[in-house]
Amino acid sequence: MREPTKNRLTPVAQKFILHWGEMGTRWGINRTVAQVHALLFLSPQPLPADEISDTLAVARSNVSTSLRELQGWRIVRVVHVLGDRRDHFESIKDVWEIFRIVSEERKRREIDPTLNVLAECVREVKSNPQGDAYTRERLESMLEFLTAMTGLFEEIIRMPTGALKGVVKLRGKVITLLGKKAVNS
Repeated sequence: MREPTKNRLTPVAQKFILHWGEMGTRWGINRTVAQVHALLFLSPQPLPADEISDTLAVARSNVSTSLRELQGWRIVRVVHVLGDRRDHFESIKDVWEIFRIVSEERKRREIDPTLNVLAECVREVKSNPQGDAYTRERLESMLEFLTAMTGLFEEIIRMPTGALKGVVKLRGKVITLLGKKAVNS
């Protein structure tokens, strides 16, 4: 980041924003998109695009594109500030809600299309009497797994936040509660 950023952000905020941008690239998200999200997440008040651009020392057009993408993910929204004609932007602050929204979006964009193609492949391989039995078995196994995991995901994502926090606290205890033999079968 260039000099303007260093004057406006604490060293801890800089560190987080830079890291979030780096992690974004590993998650398949553009670095600037992730950095804009990190800045808005840390900002106590909504920010206009030109201030985001100045703070992160990135082109205004890049900020605009990033904001549109974050709005498409439903984790950043436009807000209006009295006495200022510019659009201001704020991030959802509740990390549990961000997790819920991003997880739902990733499922919709990545898992749902895969489930549809797997289901088509299974139908096609079953409709061919000379079809490859091994391929059919592998595809059915994958479809069964993804269908089961999607069902579990949907149950978890619909839980109220308090219940979800309780489930997270139980994570290591589930095996103990179920018994090791039940888990291995």
